[in-house]
This record gives sequence, structure tokens and C-alpha cells, in this order.
Amino acid sequence: MNTPEWLKPGIYGAVIGAVVVGIVGFSWGGWVTGSTANDRALAMSRNDVVASMVPVCLDMARSDPGRAEKLETIRAASTYQRRNAVMAAGWATVPGTDAPDRDIAQACLAALEL
Repeated sequence: MNTPEWLKPGIYGAVIGAVVVGIVGFSWGGWVTGSTANDRALAMSRNDVVASMVPVCLDMARSDPGRAEKLETIRAASTYQRRNAVMAAGWATVPGTDAPDRDIAQACLAALEL
């Protein structure tokens, strides 16, 4: 089979162009694979759930009859143990669940402005 002389450089140019477009698209163009997009979507939805539960945590803290003692316990705890103190206070336990949530406790702690 005789191929035209111009076909070989055209094929090379198309292959090299496709590789360059792929590299540029994934590095600077913002293209991502399906699994990366799924991971990002899960992280964003988790952040939104945590943000929506902070007012519930703050309301539970405000309406807690033992609030003063629990706040003193939280303040007395070291900085890295305060999240555990909020969890022990029960304010990071979402209604309908049995266990406190660490992310909600951290966000609630930031919102408590201790």
C-alpha cells in the first residue's frame, strides 16, 4: 500500500498534539478524572453537612443546663483536647445518632469562641 508522503508527518503531528493537549488540560486546564471529581464532591458535601450542623451544636450548648460547668471543662482542657471535651459534653452528637462527630465538634468549638 502506498501512502502519501504528507500522511506520516500529519499522523505524528496529531499524536504529539493530542499528548500536549492532554498534558496541558490535566495540569493547567483543570481537567480531573472521575474518581478525583467524586472525591472532591464527597469532601464538599461532608463540609456542607458539618457547616449545617454547627447551629444545632450551638443550640444544644445554649440549652444545656450544665453549660457553665461544661464550658469550664472545655476551657481547662489543653488546646488539642478541647475537641474531645466538646464531644464528651454531648454537644457534637447529632440528634438521631449515638456517637459524637469529630468534625462537628471541631467546627462547634470554633463557633463557641472560647
